[in-house]
Amino acid sequence: METTDTAHAGPEAGRPVLDYPFHRPSAVEVPPVYEELRAKCPVAHVRLPSGDEGYVVTRYDDVRTVLADARFSRAATIEPDAPQLTSTPPVPGSLFTTDAPQHTRLRRLVSRVFTARRVQNMRPRIQELTDGLLDAMEKADRPVDLNEALAFPLPVMVICELLGVPFEDRDRFREWSDAFVSLTSHTAEEMETQRNAMIGYLAELVKRKREEPTDDLMGALVAAHDEEGSLSEYELIVMAATILVAGHETTVSMIGKCVLTLLRHPEHMAALREKPEMIEHAVEELLRVNPIGDGGPLRITLEDVEVGGTVIPKGSAVLAAVCSANQDPSRFTDALPNEFDPTRPEAVHHVAFGHGPHFCVGAALARAELQIVISSLLTRFPGLRLAEDVEDLELTTGMMVHGLTRLPVTW
Repeated sequence: METTDTAHAGPEAGRPVLDYPFHRPSAVEVPPVYEELRAKCPVAHVRLPSGDEGYVVTRYDDVRTVLADARFSRAATIEPDAPQLTSTPPVPGSLFTTDAPQHTRLRRLVSRVFTARRVQNMRPRIQELTDGLLDAMEKADRPVDLNEALAFPLPVMVICELLGVPFEDRDRFREWSDAFVSLTSHTAEEMETQRNAMIGYLAELVKRKREEPTDDLMGALVAAHDEEGSLSEYELIVMAATILVAGHETTVSMIGKCVLTLLRHPEHMAALREKPEMIEHAVEELLRVNPIGDGGPLRITLEDVEVGGTVIPKGSAVLAAVCSANQDPSRFTDALPNEFDPTRPEAVHHVAFGHGPHFCVGAALARAELQIVISSLLTRFPGLRLAEDVEDLELTTGMMVHGLTRLPVTW
């Protein structure tokens, strides 16, 4: 277990302060320190990339508590003296930095767009977009980088259509999104510049939507501001930015990592081809074993809270380690919890989409995209395989979302 000093060990005096985020030994492993923390130090004292200190909670039940308990606040992260995850403070007024009742009001405005029924109606269009990308991939020279051919463009296409944002600006979205989810890969100045550029772009888009109303999500949000008064101008732009980033950044990384998991288990790929009805449950297991990051967004304790036998003081920064919770052997007892098993009955209990009031509003859409992508790849490319050794693959670093830098495949 890598440590720094023990000078600020807080209530667990004598325990080391760990540097967060933790080291990942490869593109297919979560930080091994989580196993040790779950067993010996379920509430770990850490130093964050900002230099502030906080706590990482690692056990399944404790993670669910942090995610759902109102004493762990998202809104408090924007207070002037609050400890921060990075040197750039979070954007106020977003779904990620509000608590009830403001969060409830904002969430209600977009949740109707992401209902299971609406997503079900979108599936033919998602399939059409997927087929078009796979047509181009089939004609390309091999090996093909699956990231560039499919994992990046598809979620961006889907969220652009949903929001009503021009797809031709997708390369700019990538730069902006990377800055929004940066931990250490961007300077504070770079993050601020990219955020301002994105907000300026969306402000211009709002202006165009007013001049020429549309029936997409951006059009609906503009109407919510102009006609209903249920959204301020600032909230409108921040909401659009939040959906644009969260709506594709996580799915981009998940597509690549889920496909890689299957490529490493050809026996499970064969089973899914024989029984395509297994795809929905298999996707749940893929979500469980492929975390998009180490932890959920930062929270601040509003009072002293006891978790896992440790009292976390009021005003402390707390991260719920979703990737650790999803491999907790006390919850996932069938087979080894760190191994992929698409028949695992307990897979549906993962917390990949969070838990409680901040449960991912786009979960149904992400599931649909993953199910369609994986089913389509298995059908179209029965000989699909990695074009490089797994050991040569790398994850992005310094980011809240961990994606493969590339995924070369052939068939």
